[in-house]
Formats: sequence, structure tokens, C-alpha cells
Amino acid sequence: MARSTASIGYFLSGITVLGLSSGVLAQQQSEDIEHLEVTGRAQQFYLDTRTKLGTKTDADLLDIPMSAQVLTAQLISDQAARDITDLYRSIAGVSEYSYSGVTFRGFRDDNNVFYDGVRGDPYSGFSVPDLFNVDRVEVLKGPAAALYGGGEPGGMINYVTKKPTFNESAEINLTLGNYDLHGISGEATGALTDTTAYRLGGFYEAQDSFRNNADMENIELAGGLLHDFSDDTRLTTTFDYIVQNLGGHRLRGVPTDDTGNFLVDRTYNANEKSDYQDLEAWVVQSQLEHEFSDAFSVNSTLRLMTNERDQAYHESRSWVDVNGDGEANIDDETIRREYRDQYRANDEVSLTTDFVYDFSVAGIQHQLLFGGDYHYIDTDYEYLRARYEADGVGNLNIFNLNYGETDPDSYNLTDQNRDGIRRNRQGLYVQDMLQLDDKWTLMLGARFDHFEERDKESGFEYGDQDVSYRTGISFKPLDSMSFYANYSESFNPVDATDQADASVTDLEPVTGDSIEVGVKNEWLGGSIMTTLAVYHINKENLVASNPNFIEDENEDTESALINFGKVESDGVEFTLVGDVTDELSITANYAYNDTIVVDGSSSNTFGAGDRFVNAPRHQAGLWGRYAIHSINSSMALGVNYVSEQISSDAQKVKAFTVFDASWTTKWDNILFSLNVNNLFDKEYAVSGFSERNGHFPGQPREIIAQLKYNF
Repeated sequence: MARSTASIGYFLSGITVLGLSSGVLAQQQSEDIEHLEVTGRAQQFYLDTRTKLGTKTDADLLDIPMSAQVLTAQLISDQAARDITDLYRSIAGVSEYSYSGVTFRGFRDDNNVFYDGVRGDPYSGFSVPDLFNVDRVEVLKGPAAALYGGGEPGGMINYVTKKPTFNESAEINLTLGNYDLHGISGEATGALTDTTAYRLGGFYEAQDSFRNNADMENIELAGGLLHDFSDDTRLTTTFDYIVQNLGGHRLRGVPTDDTGNFLVDRTYNANEKSDYQDLEAWVVQSQLEHEFSDAFSVNSTLRLMTNERDQAYHESRSWVDVNGDGEANIDDETIRREYRDQYRANDEVSLTTDFVYDFSVAGIQHQLLFGGDYHYIDTDYEYLRARYEADGVGNLNIFNLNYGETDPDSYNLTDQNRDGIRRNRQGLYVQDMLQLDDKWTLMLGARFDHFEERDKESGFEYGDQDVSYRTGISFKPLDSMSFYANYSESFNPVDATDQADASVTDLEPVTGDSIEVGVKNEWLGGSIMTTLAVYHINKENLVASNPNFIEDENEDTESALINFGKVESDGVEFTLVGDVTDELSITANYAYNDTIVVDGSSSNTFGAGDRFVNAPRHQAGLWGRYAIHSINSSMALGVNYVSEQISSDAQKVKAFTVFDASWTTKWDNILFSLNVNNLFDKEYAVSGFSERNGHFPGQPREIIAQLKYNF
């Protein structure tokens, strides 16, 4: 089954290449090529209503029956956003969970990350995606399995990377800030010939952390070539080389009491200065676009990626009974640690081919999308561990930090025999957008997925398949207003390692479904767009520990892991984005979410009625930019509010409100900007972890100055 489905993916790509070659050979020598650059409105800063994310076809946000957001390059620049966590305030229903993981409409999502609509994250693991090579960020709300395959039901994030253009431009950017922030970047793009354009960019940045023993260094080289074979055929090939060196990582949280107060200073870190997490990744991507006719086109993208992550760090495990009172707790002030030495290497191949055909039947206009994708990943994994003082790992007094008293070179490391996984996923999908009349649009879509996984340690193999559906309808009583409703499904295959651990009973994929209704409006001649969405999401077959499993006693009759329970997420989201006047641009959002376990057992991780971890009920974000044309400057103010949350050990995570501000001034080709994040130096936690690892502290006041020169 896997072989035949994979062959379909390659077959689709082959059709693309064959179809393109005939057009290219006939036209590339004889045609003069006209280059058209679409720039949109003259005053386009934060509002961009065009996206392919929701339908895989170029569409206006007002016309698609789902909720989506586009975060523009101008917004990224104005907020001095250097990684994706800097942008969460601007996305309704999204808050920080840990590292690059988010809470998306109440559900944790770590892996549902796409670049240019193709699966494959070079920062996979515990790194946070950098934004140097990102032109804009697109966010789709709700389940996306009907087009993109397995994932969580909350939504997905797509990074649109920078591409070569025929418009000549070049810039260099210098960055300075507190915590010894310093960096330099530069990029250039333009025409090499009448038919070929290039882009080349480089980025370097380093900074100390406010956390003890921690720092970071980021290096990125990116570029590519665009070649127009004809007016109908375009090939874009890009590369991206990433190095990320993080000292004193993997960063965990700061211990707190049950009411959410930090027990020690937020600079606390359980890691030693010698701990680290180093990442190196290569990405090569080739995108082929061809129009067979005005009504029939194809877009095929091949993405090859490899990344290696090497890390060694100290992990907090439990309190130590230092005072001898027979109880290990905070009164002892001392944490027992283990040491983990891990290496992971991923080789990934992603291939996506989409055909779009526009036609009319019985007076109804159809836009038919059909295609397939293939994703292969081969992971090598090594894991060595030293546990506690018996293996030479020294304890840590969290109040009187005794760093440097333990030497990893002397630890007794035990190989955990983790060898990684091998995974194949193939999908075929079809979608029809029917323009029933000038007011009503109907969307119908379905996808067939087949996946196979192998746990390389145990040799355990399993495969499964799934069909996901979605449908949506929109009604436009006015050109500037659209009511919509949709139903969509999600599924998430269980990791082969978990399947091997379950042993006795096969684990079913985690599934979900969503119903959403909403209204979208354009105001003031299209300078403002608002979206109001109401949704209900069910998630079933969660994977959790089996309370009846007893290690070394009943492995033959009980699985270590089981499917259980049901979770419901109900919410309301409101988003406003607009370039209101020549002076004022704004993005604002509010989200209410209630995510509750409705079917579960207290013997498992969650019981019925429990709130989900790091799922705030209320979130609000605002960022406003005001231009002062008389002095060629602009100022901006932002605020981010997240209500109370709970950690995985039911400790309270306090609500917080954080303010940010910026000032930008331009002289000829020089742009100077000054951003102050966490303006009032608020002490807070962005999310919770476990009791032994505490809560993840938010960044103290951060000052970022940038000087950009365009030439």
C-alpha cells in the first residue's frame, strides 16, 4: 500500500515535469518575457488579504470559508521580531507553550509547521524558528488535515520564505541591544539576465540570556535563483543553511509555588555553563510553476532537508531530603539532577504537487484542486544518560547556586538504546470551490492519507490510513461582507516509539473535528478587515499512560500506553487588521477559549472536568503604528494579555500584561529603529511546565536598536 501510494506522488510530479518540458522547449527560445511584479495598495503595511494557505489556490481572505491571518513583512519589521515567539501577540487564539510549541485554540502543537506550504521544519526539536529568511507568516485556524495531512485540530503555521525577484534591492542591517546583543545581516536581490533573478542573504546574531549560564548564537545563509522559461513557466530554487548554538540549554523553567510565584530569581537555570544545544541544518527547495492554459495550472515543490542537533544538559528530577526530616520538598532547597547527552539527525524529503482547473458546468463556476504529497523522514537518535549522584551528577541548591561542582567528563553514562524512526506519509486530496451565484460559494474537500512508521530500536513497524473531510460555505450579502460556516477534521498518527511501548494494544490515531461559523467585514473602502469566529472542537483518542500497567509484572496483558478520553474546545476569536489612514496601521485581536476534558479518568493524566495545560481562557493583543510624516518617523505601541493558565502539575500560571514600544526614523536610505520589549520590566511566566521544572519566565525588558541601509 505504501509503495503504490508513494508512486502516485512521484507520478504526479512526473506529469508536471513532462507537461512543463513540452511548453518550455517550444517557447523558451522565441518568446519575449514580460515580468510583472504585484505590489498591491500603495499604503500596505499590516493588511494583506491574499493567501494560498486555506485553499492552496490564490484567494482573498474574504472569500474563503475559514479563519486565517497573514502577518506581513512590515509588521515583522516594526515589532523587531527575530523569531516566531515575538509574533504570538498578533495571532488570535495562539499563546506560547514551550520552545517553538504553541497552544492553538487550546491544544498544544509542536510539529504542524510548514514552509511555503510544504511540511518540514529545519528547527525541529527544541529550537525556535528564526525569521531572517521569512517574508511573511500565514496562520490557518482549525483542522487542516483535508489539505495538509496529520496534525492537531487547533490550526497550523506556514512560513513564506523570501524569494528572488527582478526588482533590484539590497540592504545591510546592524543590530545592538542589552544582554550584549549584537548582529549584522545583509541581503540583495535583482536580475542577472532578462530571464533569471537571484537572491543572496546572510545573518549573524549573538546575545547573552537573562538566564544563568545561557547564551545564543545564530548564523544563516540563504539565497536562490528564479528562472522564467516563458510567460507560463517559472522555476524557483532556494537554499538555506542554518547554524544555531545555544549555551546552557535545553532551558527549562523556574520553580514556583502552587499559586504561581517564582521561588527563586527568574534568572535561575538548572543547567551548567558547559551545557549546550547546537543545531546545523541544510534546506534545498525547488518550486516549478506552469500554466497549461488560462484555466489549467500546476505547482510542484520538492524540499530536501537535513538537520543535526547535538545537546547535553542537566535536567531537574526531584527534591532531595537534605535536612533529614523524611520528606523531600522545597524546604530542602536542593534539586536532584540527571544528565542527558543526545544526538539527533533528520533526513527529510517532501514533495507536493497541486493541479488547479477552472471550468463551468450548468452555469456554476468550479475551481477544482487535486494533487498529492509525500513526506519521508529518517531519524538517527543517540541518547546517553547519567542519573543522580550514583552516576556522578551533583545536586543543585536552587537558593545558593553551587554551579561548577560537577564534571560531565567524569559521569557514568548509560546508553538508552534509542535509534530513531523511519516514517513515510503519502496523501491524495481533492477540493472543489463552487461559485453557486454571485453571493454563495460552496467548498468541498477530502484527503486520503497512508502512513508507515518503523521504530529502529525495536524493529517495530506499523501502518495505518485515514480519510479526512471538510466542507464550507460562504454567503456575501455585500461585496464587503461575508458570512461563513465550515466543518473540518483532523488526525495525528501515533509515533512508532509510542506504538512499540504500547506493545499489547495498537494505538489509534488521535482524531478531531471542528464546527466553525463566522463573519468577515471590510471597512472604510477595504482599509480595515475584521474576522469574528465561533468554534467547537472535539479531540478524541488521546494517548496517555495506562493506570493498570505495572512494569515487570503485567507487560503481556496490559499496554503501557492507551487511547483514552475526549477533550472539547469552545471559543470565540476576533481579529482586526488595517491600514486605517496614511498615518495609522493597527492589528488587534481577542480570543476566548474553554478547553475541558469531558471524558477521562483521574488515574490518567487528566480527569473529566480538568482544564487543559497552558490553555488560557482569555487572550488579547494590540499593536498600533502611527507615522509622523513631517519628520519621516513613526512610533508604535503594543500590548499582550494572557489570562491565568495551569501547568502539567496543576500549578497556577498567573495572568500577565506586557507592553512594548518602538520608534523609527528614516534619513534618505538609512532607517533607524528602537524597540523596547516588556517596557515596564514585568516579571511573569509565559507558560507552565512541571513542578520540578517550574514555569517558563518571560523576557525582562529588552532594548533592540537597528540601523538599516538600503542601496
